[in-house]
Amino acid sequence: MKYTTIKEHHLYNKTFQRGKRYSGKYLSVFVLKDWAAARLMKEHPQKKYYNRLGVAVTKKVGGAVQRNRAKRILRAGYRAVEPELRTGFLIVISPRDGILLAKSTDVEKELRRGFAKLEMFRKQDTV
Repeated sequence: MKYTTIKEHHLYNKTFQRGKRYSGKYLSVFVLKDWAAARLMKEHPQKKYYNRLGVAVTKKVGGAVQRNRAKRILRAGYRAVEPELRTGFLIVISPRDGILLAKSTDVEKELRRGFAKLEMFRKQDTV
């Protein structure tokens, strides 16, 4: 499923300031409860809660080509982790300088580590 992106600048700021944070070697992850999730769920065709994703890349990462590569790697890593996450959150991922040397599998492992630390994975039902 195609994920929904954060489009408003003030939501990035809120997530950076008030959200829980994880920093790793390749990226930083910010997570904040989305208060508009109930309203958005009613508008969603399948009537489900979902996360809104934002990718914030600074010029420290490099030129336009490097920044776009970093975003592509982050999105690929997030796509692999997304089905296991709790829903109804704003998630902002910001790459760090070492991201250009990483593969999407390395980023996926780092995202898993970060989301586990932020308690974003769904609870597994045990029988």
